[in-house]
Amino acid sequence: MADDQRITVDELRKRLDAGEPFLFLDTRNPKAWGESDVKVPGAIRVPVGHFEDYLAELPKDRPIVTYCT
Repeated sequence: MADDQRITVDELRKRLDAGEPFLFLDTRNPKAWGESDVKVPGAIRVPVGHFEDYLAELPKDRPIVTYCT
């Protein structure tokens, strides 16, 4: 697996506008996720403590962006 990398919102926006596909993982805790009305369309909900349980199921053909609060 590649080293962890950070991307700014502006850089992500540029790359999305250029048509680059990303996979978004919502790693917020269950309470924060349940109380929020803001969710990225198409994001996969993966609790951060269970990330490794989902690795085999995640597409390998695009960069993954994780986010939390």
